[in-house]
Order: sequence, then C-alpha cells, then structure tokens
Amino acid sequence: MQHQQTVLIAGCGDLGTETGLRFAAEGYAVAGLRRSADRIPSPIVGRSIDLRRSVPEVAPDTAVVVVAFAAGSRDVNEYRATYVDGLRNVLDGIDASGASPRLLVVSSTAVYDVDDGSEVTEDTPTRAATPTAGVLLEAEALLRDRAPGAVLVRLSGIYGPGRERLVDQVRSGTARLAAEAGRSPHTNRIHRDDAAAAIVHLAGVVDPAPTYLGTDDEPVPLDDVLAFLADELGVPVPPRAEATGRQAGGDKRLSNALLRSTGWQPTHPTFREGYRAVLAGEGTRHP
Repeated sequence: MQHQQTVLIAGCGDLGTETGLRFAAEGYAVAGLRRSADRIPSPIVGRSIDLRRSVPEVAPDTAVVVVAFAAGSRDVNEYRATYVDGLRNVLDGIDASGASPRLLVVSSTAVYDVDDGSEVTEDTPTRAATPTAGVLLEAEALLRDRAPGAVLVRLSGIYGPGRERLVDQVRSGTARLAAEAGRSPHTNRIHRDDAAAAIVHLAGVVDPAPTYLGTDDEPVPLDDVLAFLADELGVPVPPRAEATGRQAGGDKRLSNALLRSTGWQPTHPTFREGYRAVLAGEGTRHP
C-alpha cells in the first residue's frame, strides 16, 4: 500500500483552508497551522501555533508546504511579523525536518507599482508603492535567499464567500464611480476557489516557473464591476466622485498567460461568473 503523502498548510485561514480541503479531496493527508486550530475544519488536521513567534514541527515525509498568510491589519509591524517572521519560522521548520517539499508561497500583485494601465506579467519589475508592499518584497527576498526552488504565487484581489466588500459597498450605496467617465482604473480579481485551485495545480506542475500571477482572464475598469453589481442587485448605479483611499491606487492589467500555460483554467474566468456565484450564495465561507 502506497504511503499517503502529507501536505502542510501554514496559515490556514480562508484561502489556506480552501486549499487544504482541495488537497484532501485529492487524497493527501493535510495538516493546517493557525493560531486557533479549532477553527480548522476536518479532514484537515489542525494544529494551534503562532507562526509569527514559533517554529513549526514539519513531518520529514511532507511532500508539499503551502504558505498562505493573512495579516490581521495593514499595520507595517503586523505585516512584517506575519509575512517575514512567519515565513522565516516556516523555513526553519522545513530545514530542521530534513523534508524536501514542493514549497508554494502566496504573495500579492501589490508589489507591482504600475499606474498607467499597462500590462503586467511575471517579468515586470517589482517596486513597492506602499510600506506594506515593501514588506511583501522583503518576504519574497527572504524566500529566494533561503529556498530558491520555491514557487511564488502573486495573487490579485481575492473575492468570494465572505469577501464581499464591493458587493456591500454597492448594496449600501457607499460605492462611487470615477469622477470622470472613462477614467476608471483597472481592477484585477480572482475568485477564492480559483486561487486555491491554482495552488493545488501548481503543486503538481513539473519544473514550474519561480513565479506566477494568479488572476482571472479579464482586467476591467472598476466602474464596470460596480455597474454590473448594481444591475445584479437591482440598485442604482453608484454616483461619480473623486477617488479616495484604496480606490485611488494603481492602474494595471495583470496577465495570467503563464499560469494558464500550465493547464490551469479558472472556474470563474471573469468577475461576472464569480460575483454571480457569490450573490447566489455558492461556496463556503471558511472561518
């Protein structure tokens, strides 16, 4: 009888849990690490640990390690503790175990400081536009130094069950279109389930690239998404106003061509399919 391969999910929040459940469905034995293991659903075996402060024990037969952290706030110190210290502790745990797993680490496309609406690929130079993006690049540099064979998965804006910020804004009437028609920045999105599926898929890709962009097929002006949601919800299209806060950020069009070339195909290729699934209540919100 063949030994069941083990997958370790470091950071078993919403995305990590969905990823772990998909590995389990493929027959892997999955262990999940988070501060409160009682929030991790079976068949994932939960273990309570604060990875910001502690080195995890990694089984020597671990075949895959997924690092999918989520900071509790946008405070720079919280970011560094989560993404840099947490990653360092996971790497220390892998080194101590003697395991040689496929290591996949989730990062963000926020590391691309592009605001002219141009296309962004894995070859686009990174530059931090914000202090938190700078921390992500610090974590990525640590990864490359310590684990040069690791696969980095830079995800665009994740939405899905429980990730309904735009839906809530449109429904409540607080959403705003760009001040001028035709001047809306592009937004890039990926449904949580497609992001998890991409991670599981990349764990099995032979000779993977060092970095992949995880995003859907259609970068789209944010105004188009807001107008679509208003129509689906049966509420007025948001009025125009000057952008503030996060809406005033960059403008880029992310390409998923490299990820698609590996055979990955999103179930929700655009925001339309994805948000219709969200509004229909499809999928599970993981605590």
